[in-house]
Amino acid sequence: MTHPGGLYDTIGLGYTNHRLPDPRIAAQIWASVGLADRILNVGAGTGSYEDSHRTMVAVEPSAVMIGQRPTGSGPAIRAHAECLPFPTGTFDVALALMTVHHWSDLELGLAEMRRVARRQVVFTFDPAVHDALWIFQDYVPAIIGMADAVPLDAVVGALQADRVEIVPVPADCTDGFILAYWNRPELFLEPSIRASTSGFARLEAALVDSGMARLAEDLASGEWHRRHGDLMARKSLDAGLRLVVAG
Repeated sequence: MTHPGGLYDTIGLGYTNHRLPDPRIAAQIWASVGLADRILNVGAGTGSYEDSHRTMVAVEPSAVMIGQRPTGSGPAIRAHAECLPFPTGTFDVALALMTVHHWSDLELGLAEMRRVARRQVVFTFDPAVHDALWIFQDYVPAIIGMADAVPLDAVVGALQADRVEIVPVPADCTDGFILAYWNRPELFLEPSIRASTSGFARLEAALVDSGMARLAEDLASGEWHRRHGDLMARKSLDAGLRLVVAG
């Protein structure tokens, strides 16, 4: 598969326009981190969910993503999860936030996190729940079972995790990952929004365009609301996001 560095050098352009950290998700992540101070963010991207009040170091293979990190962010090193350039035990906590499904070697990357940090916190998703969302089932089934989808059990087992937490997706989620628009279907029709998600960005345009045409028709006719309108009354949804905490 394509390594995330190359992938995000392409889809990372304009990433920060739609991928704004959601404060409710951030609060849950940092509650899991606890009071630790020396923190490594593996596959850090543009630095979403980092805490400027802590001692943080980022590892990210994409120069495009590093270039979009906010002024004043902690140091960022171009490297891969599978070969972290730090001595054993350097950090209190190693984070991996919506990144493990892009790694070329999951077990090696997680082993490296365990080597360099006493504790690990991984923000990921359960493919079984993720794939049941209406956008995939009804309109873009080619995303279901993508080759790089990581079974949740594989992450839990490799980290010997202590617990797994459900991370609800708020109805007005500000972080535009692919699950964020579960009750805002019209936003999937925006090309720039789709381009900020790796699932859409890696599909052939014809597969996406045909699904979006059907979605537009169903929104115009009211068919989408007949099938999924009950979602509009919900404040949050378990769309498959998970926090895996170990150590």
